[in-house]
Amino acid sequence: MTVALVQASIHDKTVLRRLMQFYRYDFSEWNGDDVDEHGEFAHRYPDHYWTDPGSRPFLIRRSDRWAGFALVRTGPVHDMSEFFVMRKFRRTAVGREAARLLFQLFPGEWETRQLHGNEAATRFWHAVIPAGYTETMTPEGPVQRFTV
Repeated sequence: MTVALVQASIHDKTVLRRLMQFYRYDFSEWNGDDVDEHGEFAHRYPDHYWTDPGSRPFLIRRSDRWAGFALVRTGPVHDMSEFFVMRKFRRTAVGREAARLLFQLFPGEWETRQLHGNEAATRFWHAVIPAGYTETMTPEGPVQRFTV
């Protein structure tokens, strides 16, 4: 199994937008979002990751297939804004390897966060991030802070 991160160019925007529909669908279980009149889940900042110099969009590939995406905000503390692995690739180490590759690209302090009720995501991040992280509880859910 080969996992790769592809920094998404503006030409990859359609791929990211389509993968984001699966992500937003999964998330609707916890945030209650509905599709719009076109049958799509909206995203507030679809262009932000190509216009803001501190934001980085990545697509995740497993072998020769799209497997998910990661949206990262870089800065003094790197923020895993959005992280998604398609269901068929979950529990296959794709997410773990993609996160490891991101941490290698951006060493330093990081934050990850999850919504209340999304225990699978919290378990994933607890297993992936290095030992010694701190976790705080916010009104939205847990936030982990750590250094790589």
